[in-house]
This record gives sequence, C-alpha cells and structure tokens, in this order.
Amino acid sequence: MELLKLTVKPWSSSCLLLGLFVFIAFLASLSDAEIHYHEFVVQAKPVKRLCRTHNTITVNGQFPGPTLEVRDGDTLVIKAINNAQYNVTLHWHGIHQLRNPWADGPEYVTQCPIRPGQSYTYRVTIENQEGTLWWHAHSRWLRATVYGALIIYPRLGVPYPFPMPKKEIPILLGEWWDRNPMDVQNLAILTGAAPNVSDAYTINGQPGDLYRCSSKETVRFPVESGETILLRVINSAMNQELFFGVANHKLTVVGVDSSYTKPFTTSVIMIGPGQTTNVLLKADQPPGRYYMAAHAYNSANAPFDNTTTTAILEYKSAPCNAKKGKSSTPIFPQLPGFNDTATATAYTAQVKSPTQVKVPTVIDHNLFFTVGLGLNNCSNPNSPRCQGPNGTHFAASINNVSFVFPRTNSLMQAYYQGQLGVFTTDFLPVPPVQFDYTGNVSRGLWQPSKGTKLYKLKYGSTVQIVLQDTSIVTVEDHPMHLHGYEFYVVGMGFGNFNPSRDIAKFNLINPPKRNTIGTPPGGWVAIRFAATNPGIWLMHCHIDSHLTWGLAMSFLVENGVGKLQTVQPPPLDLPRC
Repeated sequence: MELLKLTVKPWSSSCLLLGLFVFIAFLASLSDAEIHYHEFVVQAKPVKRLCRTHNTITVNGQFPGPTLEVRDGDTLVIKAINNAQYNVTLHWHGIHQLRNPWADGPEYVTQCPIRPGQSYTYRVTIENQEGTLWWHAHSRWLRATVYGALIIYPRLGVPYPFPMPKKEIPILLGEWWDRNPMDVQNLAILTGAAPNVSDAYTINGQPGDLYRCSSKETVRFPVESGETILLRVINSAMNQELFFGVANHKLTVVGVDSSYTKPFTTSVIMIGPGQTTNVLLKADQPPGRYYMAAHAYNSANAPFDNTTTTAILEYKSAPCNAKKGKSSTPIFPQLPGFNDTATATAYTAQVKSPTQVKVPTVIDHNLFFTVGLGLNNCSNPNSPRCQGPNGTHFAASINNVSFVFPRTNSLMQAYYQGQLGVFTTDFLPVPPVQFDYTGNVSRGLWQPSKGTKLYKLKYGSTVQIVLQDTSIVTVEDHPMHLHGYEFYVVGMGFGNFNPSRDIAKFNLINPPKRNTIGTPPGGWVAIRFAATNPGIWLMHCHIDSHLTWGLAMSFLVENGVGKLQTVQPPPLDLPRC
C-alpha cells in the first residue's frame, strides 16, 4: 500500500518541468545518433617497406586501414567483402557488442570466417562508450596488416573531461615483417618453433628514419607552438609490448581503452598489444623537430625485435639549416631499457579511474587462472616438426588447457543451434594441480592438455579472475583481452597470488576500467566484472604467437530474463562453416 501511495502522489510543477526536460534531452540524444555505412574490401595490394614490395592484405587498399569516427550512441554498418585469398573476420576491439556476439568477429568463436569471394555485414552499436578503440582482423595473422583506429567521440554537446585539444592524432604502433606474415605463422606452426621476430616497428604504417629505405616516408606531424594535441596511441603490434615517448615533451595520460582516467604526467608510456592510451601533449618546447619513438618492452627470456620506430613532431616555426637548406636533425627521446620492468610497473600502477566507481564486492565466481607457455613433447624429437627447445613443440595454456578452436562450426552458432560435440562447459575455475607458479616448476607440468572448454556464467553473476603468470619456459607480461566486456583492474603484484595477503590491498575505490591488461612478468593481476552481456566471449592473450599456441578460453554467459537480457537472433548473412 505504501508503494501505491508513492506511485500516485501528484508531482509538483517543478518536478513535472524537470521530468519533461530530462525526457526531451533523452529524445534529443536519440535523434542525434547516426548510422554510419562503410564498405571494407579486404584485398591484396602492393606495399613497399624496407626497400621491398610485398603483396600485402589491406582494407580498401590502405595500410593501415581506414579510421572510423563515431559518437557514443551511433551505429556502424560495415559490409566486409573478402577479395583476398584467405578466410577473414573483423573484430571491433573493445566494443561491448551488447546482446550481439554475432558482430564481435573472432574466427570460429562467434562466427565462421568470411571465405574468399563472400561478404558479411557487421552491425555495431556504440552504447555508453567514449575513447580510442580499434578494429582488426581476427583470423590467424592477418591482423599484422589489417587494422585501423576506431575513435568514439562523446555525444553532441558533451565535452571531454579535460581541456579541449587543438587537434587529435591517431598513433598506430605496428610491426612489419619483410615477408608474408601468414607464411611466418605457417612456418612456426609447421616446425613447432617460435615465429621469426618482426623486421621493423611502425608508426601509422611507416618504420621511420632508423630503417633502410624509409626516411622519405617517415610520418611528420606539424604543430603550432603553444597548442595542445591529443595523441590517441594504439598498440596494434602483433607480439610486443612497447615503450613510447616524445623527445623533451611530457605526456598527460587522460584515457585508456574506452575509459577516462585520473590525469597524470609521464615522459613515457608502456602499452601492450590491444591496448590504447590517450595522452595530451603541449607544444611548449623551443621550435624544432622532435622524434616520437617506440621500442620493445621485452619481459620474457626470448628473442625480440630490438629496433626503434620513429615519427617526427615538427613545429611549423622550426628554423631550417641555413647552410644546407634542410631541417635540423630531430631530438631523440630517452626511452627505458628493453627489460625495464620497474618503469613498466610504475607506469601501470598510476592508471586509475578519475572518480569512485562501482566495483563488484560480492563475488559469485572466484576464478584463478594460470596463464603461460608450455612445451609439447614429440615422439621423434629430431623431427623437423619439433624445433622447439630440446626437440619439443611450443604450446600455451590457461589452467593447463591449450584452447582448440573448432572448425566445423563456430562456438556461438553451435550453442545457438543446440549442436552437440563442438565444445564442453567444464573449464576448471582453478588449475588442475597447485604448484609454485613462479618458481622452479617440475617438467611434468610443462605439457598442457588440449580442449575446447568453456566456463559457464549465469546472467548478472559477478566474477573475479586472478590471472597468474607462470615461469614455465619463461615469465612474461601477457596482455589478456576479454571480448564483450570491460573490467576493473583491482590489484596486481609479483610472485604467487596470496589471497590472505593480497586481497586486502585491492583498490575497490577507483581502479581503472580496461578491456586488455597485462600480467606482471612472474606475477598476477586481478580483475572484476558483472556478467551482463549474454553470449560466448573469448578471453585470450593478445600476443598472437601465444594465441596460436592456445593461450585462450571462452566464457558462455547464459541469457537472463526478457528480450534485453537475451542474445538477439543471428543475421541472415552470417557466414557458415
């Protein structure tokens, strides 16, 4: 009865006016939303880098691919036409894809691949997201060259939570192989060895001044003295965390992935594959030419590309060399050493949400996932297919299971159609065997099992995952990406996770919200989220060589109650296997 009284109590005129204003504002925000139509033609085009021309897989003949610009609330309708010789899918990295796993894109997870000569239309709606994301191929190693920026501006009339920059510049950090990346992957699969490292890093597709045959195409960014620039930095590299900085200029971090952060100033950022970082740069130095540069942060005991990519921040009023009629040599930034874990850790620890956030505190699923490498033994160690360490074949796993992608159907299609035998839902919440994860691990634990195992979650359940790196083969920073969700990074540390000691140190006030987070090498990271997006969602290491070896698993989030908690029907043009 009391509830009835409350619901029928007359509103005052001021309440009516306020309610009307809110309703009109809501309608206005809906009317402002736009639908953006694009056609992405996946095709091979000649691309010359490092003195050689390769027939490179691109989108619309562009490398990197087109930049997509939308506002929160907008919808993207992208028809992907596959004119290449390989199967392909496209992933919209970091987009929530609410109730719409069909548009997420990972091959054999939410869709079968788009075969050569076929097409598929992705329909992607942006809901309550702002910031810098990106899109890329999610089929084998095609994303080495098939990728681009996806920029989400605030709704019309909504300002940034920082001073408006004079200009905005996407900075896509990539890797380049002086050969077909698909051949690099195929050779690694065939031999069981680690893939060849890249021959160059790139900024917006160009290696820069420090590589052969590259200085004429080095990317240059002209700026006026005194202006503030927003750099939208994206690590689209295949297999490498990177340090990035701009000579003599401070960077103010204001956002990561599609979330704003509490601003802080740094001279260098560390960014893992799949991650994005927004930084403000003020052109407050003497007019001149300044290198922006990126090189590896290598946390593993493994070979890596130790070259450096550059672009040039060029003040328009910079003086020329009067004698030669040429511009002066740019100033180079001081980047950390390749193995400077202390700097990487200190940087990551500064990233926080700008205000207090609502972190799940009552946890329904308390999961502990070991993530790391492994080695599969060979019956004939001298075989050309067993060129890993000591005649083995490289592997990787989560909780000692190397994920096997199906081939007869995608996971989501099999689930929706009720097809049995494609996957099981018995992925373990903890490792099958407890051990000293970062210590001297018995060789009996180095060989993972194989399976297509999913972990089932009820709609609305709350989840905590502790991702524990292992020392099997080598410790390493594994950038873990969860499709369909963002999560709060509530804690991290080195060594083995100890709940009695470490949970008390969790940040439950203003932890950062991310879609990709690295495990400290020889350490752990803890994340929390609520399972409010039904469907099957891949979680994997964004180092693509590790994904190839099986460092992945998937969550099956069941439907809730009613249409708004239920996966929408698949589109009619969804590819079939």
